[in-house]
Amino acid sequence: MKKTLDSIRVIATKITGSLHLAKNTPCQDFYSYACSGNKLVAVVSDGAGSAKYGKIGAKIVCETLVNVLINTPYKDVETGVKKAIEIARSKLIIHRLNKSKSEKEILNFSATVVGAFYHKNRGMFFHIGDGAGVALYLDGKAIDYTISRPHNGSYSCETFFYTMNNWEKNLRFTTIDKASSLFLMTDGVTGFALSSDMARLKCGFIEPINSYLQKEENKTKALKALNNTLDTEKARKLNSDDKTFLWVGL
Repeated sequence: MKKTLDSIRVIATKITGSLHLAKNTPCQDFYSYACSGNKLVAVVSDGAGSAKYGKIGAKIVCETLVNVLINTPYKDVETGVKKAIEIARSKLIIHRLNKSKSEKEILNFSATVVGAFYHKNRGMFFHIGDGAGVALYLDGKAIDYTISRPHNGSYSCETFFYTMNNWEKNLRFTTIDKASSLFLMTDGVTGFALSSDMARLKCGFIEPINSYLQKEENKTKALKALNNTLDTEKARKLNSDDKTFLWVGL
């Protein structure tokens, strides 16, 4: 379900990190999105590097959330997100690679969740773990924003996944209203976009990307420019992780 209407534009990419390239392992990130009328659902996920099947867990949760939420009204979004995650977890229990068919073994599919639901000028981020969501509000030259921040554990390298028993405790919702653009990103990109405390936008990243993508009507050119920005030699040195970035023009 990737058909978009003229009123909602989506440009998204995922780039295999240099660490994975060096080890000849595939990208563990995944994204999915859909539009129906003036409703958008988009999700990005980072499969845990420590999880044997993190890439599969990321794919299943993204596609399940999109398929459930695209038919969900705004008033039921929080319930819909929880329902979709329960469905995704159930799929992992019966997955052919879950040999024991036990809930305990779904940790082998661990992945984060960063998603957005937007309909008729209002919406919501839903979020488990690291990565980030950003909503931009443009009023003339003034720029304001809302950030759905990463959520890590006691240590900076520790985060949370939808496969954990306490996933619902770590599920967060952030409302957004009358946005002009939305951004979803995995943690391979957050260091470029956000300040060190993840509370503010860094200068020179989100705003110029948004300005370019808003103006560039050729999707092929827009995607090429985005890939060139995220996959420079400098970017690979600064962060060797996979990088997934999804932009929505509203």
